Amino acid sequence: MAVIPVAIAGAPYDVVIEEGALARAGALCRPFVRKDSVAVITDENVAAAWRETVTASFAAQGIASQWLVLPAGEATKSWDSLVRVVDWLLGLEIERKDNVVALGGGVIGDLTGFAASMVKRGCGFIQMPTTLLAQVDSSVGGKTAINTAMGKNLVGAFHQPSLVLADPLSLDTLPLRDVRAGYAEVVKYGLIDDPEFFFWCEANAARLLAGEAEAREHAIARSVAAKARIVAADEKETTGVRALLNLGHTFGHALEAQTGFSDRLLHGEGVALGMILAARYSARIGLMSGQDAERVAAHIAAVGLPASLKALDMNCDGQTLKNHMLHDKKMDAGTLPFLLMRGLGQTFLAKDVDLADVAAFLDEELAR
Repeated sequence: MAVIPVAIAGAPYDVVIEEGALARAGALCRPFVRKDSVAVITDENVAAAWRETVTASFAAQGIASQWLVLPAGEATKSWDSLVRVVDWLLGLEIERKDNVVALGGGVIGDLTGFAASMVKRGCGFIQMPTTLLAQVDSSVGGKTAINTAMGKNLVGAFHQPSLVLADPLSLDTLPLRDVRAGYAEVVKYGLIDDPEFFFWCEANAARLLAGEAEAREHAIARSVAAKARIVAADEKETTGVRALLNLGHTFGHALEAQTGFSDRLLHGEGVALGMILAARYSARIGLMSGQDAERVAAHIAAVGLPASLKALDMNCDGQTLKNHMLHDKKMDAGTLPFLLMRGLGQTFLAKDVDLADVAAFLDEELAR
């Protein structure tokens, strides 16, 4: 078991990483539940695997659970789902000091957190992430959002959870593809500013993906600690420090948009390929060695994540992908900052990238 504090000024909370945390959810959440019932929002897949366990854990503490079960998938991060969740919570007469439970992956966590930020001008919520991606990234830091026709996560709010419970056992119920997609957000922390962790990932990714408890808990705890440190220093991305967490996302979100935010390319897969592109583009403009860039690509390919634009068969050109990037949240005064690398573990925010050159680079990658 590991307990990692997230020291957000005025809104600190803990991330509990423990095998069996979902079976003990009632006891762990009891200090945060004021009434004899709690609202739980989840999706159909997670409900099938964990509803009985979580219901029983709350019942053991004398807490009845009210459930809203939504369709699984990225399409649920929508205006329609947001309205549905808000209306359901209002119907339950949720109060400002109540905590709503988000049980699921990043889609459920983002949607529930955004709804909680709106209800009664802000009620509390508890994150119970059930995917690796959500456990190491989206459940921590308070970014909540939905997708729109214009792009991913363009409408949302900063709203910190009251508690995060990450149970590595929930990963045993996931397809290997989903675990691999989450792994992209793990190795990202090594590439941001911790090369020793990247080297650990190279040596231990197979153990992590095979479900070895020690490797899994170490990866989750180290990732959460890294994110906690960054968001505590720059909660709302005002100084540029938190922007480092977007490594791979500018390229990745463009790929997700081109593939229709669908199962053709999971978010973590887009981030993985985005990190390869960020590394190769960094090498193209002389910031890092081509050898280090290909080391990033080789590791991502070795764990079974997408490593080639051509393999996605997107039927587009570099200009099309560049145009998707213009909807990026980081756009500032008409310019688009990029997360690039000066080496392994040396990510920085570049504000002078030539978008025409990016489009040409993407054309080359599409043909590679």
